[in-house]
Amino acid sequence: MAVSSLGLGSGVLTQDVLDQLRKADESSRVTPIDMQLALVKDEQGAFNVLDAKMTNLIDSIDALKRPLLYDERTARVTGTSVAVTASANSDLQEFTLNVTQLATKQIEESGSFGSETDTIASAAGSINLNIDGTDFTIDYDDTTTLKSFKKSINDIAGDKVNATIVQIASGDYRLFLNSVGTGSNQDITITDNSGNLSGTQLTDDLTALQTGVDATFEFNGQTVTRSSNEVTDLVTGYDITLKELGSSSVKIEQNRDAILEKIDSFVEKYNDAMGELGRLTVNSTNSDERGIFAGNSTIRSMQLKIRNLMDDIGGGVGNIYDYGFDIDKSGKLTFDKSVFNDALDADAANVEAFFSGGDFDNGDGTTTIVDGIFNELSTAVGAYTNYDQTLDQFKKSLMEQSTELEDRRATEIERLDNKYATLQKQWAAYDALIAKLTSSANAFIQMVNTQNSTKNN
Repeated sequence: MAVSSLGLGSGVLTQDVLDQLRKADESSRVTPIDMQLALVKDEQGAFNVLDAKMTNLIDSIDALKRPLLYDERTARVTGTSVAVTASANSDLQEFTLNVTQLATKQIEESGSFGSETDTIASAAGSINLNIDGTDFTIDYDDTTTLKSFKKSINDIAGDKVNATIVQIASGDYRLFLNSVGTGSNQDITITDNSGNLSGTQLTDDLTALQTGVDATFEFNGQTVTRSSNEVTDLVTGYDITLKELGSSSVKIEQNRDAILEKIDSFVEKYNDAMGELGRLTVNSTNSDERGIFAGNSTIRSMQLKIRNLMDDIGGGVGNIYDYGFDIDKSGKLTFDKSVFNDALDADAANVEAFFSGGDFDNGDGTTTIVDGIFNELSTAVGAYTNYDQTLDQFKKSLMEQSTELEDRRATEIERLDNKYATLQKQWAAYDALIAKLTSSANAFIQMVNTQNSTKNN
């Protein structure tokens, strides 16, 4: 603690002098540590940005090495007669579908009733409803109305037939039976088991308004028949909906939009990471232009290895430039979708193998097993970005440097605090002694002066 009276006795051992001495000590002992600490903090900030961009890069690489990405399918349909979807890993092919007949439901109309509350029977009994070869027994009695009979049909046989009542005209109500399914096997019949129905409106008078027929279509010229317009058993993994008469062309291909989206992300993340590496390692005699890691071999070697790897990957069957990638003189990665699409059109299976690994067809009857360029990249970049690998170790080293410098700084501050607390006490004692001696000297001088004055008088 500063002593405000320090120096009053001597006029020399003042607090200002003590402060100047401490400032000089701090300049030689603390300021160099502060400068080193500031540099490490700057390096940590720069590293955190780089680390985040490298993490984004490895994530984009790993997304492209997944075989499931290339197993996804999309159906491109030219024409309006069908709709098609394809599940993952289904066959890649082109085909035509010519719809010549849509499957229809069976629709039956009963005879006329005066109202929906008319009773349908004179006594208790049952009818047999047959639909699609399945029999349903529906009971009735002398209180059963057309409306309640309709409800019984829907409750008992609703998974096969839909019953509704339609008022055709005043005093003309009819029961309509629509098959749930389509196809030629949807015949609907009603048989009175007990003979107690009041009339024949529900039996002999039952009239087919629409006959259920099968769908017919041509698959690449081959005639195919199905009972439904929803066809799921033609080719494994294909769901085909017949919509109208006419011909459509269908191409089942890899889901290019999903792949292209991931490639665009990779290009963006690669340029972000490599651009950051370039800025951090630029070498220049101008300190304002020199990168903070220009002299760091770990960061520089990572940049060089990744850049060189882009030229080397491919498993000996090609390189990234064959598939639309290019790197200009500045190191920026670009991607030409048209070149990539041409490669997919030529051999989609080879593109998948080249990107994510597998058997690559050499075109001469032989195949080469390749790791896939994005597996190669993942291994190389992962050696830097994975847990406890190069970047984690580098981060740990910076943290240790920062901690060591903080500790050294605290030690120096404590040492100076102790030193100047001691000096302050010593100076205060010296100052008090000097003041005492000065006071004694002044008293002695005054006494001598007094004696001299007395003698002179």
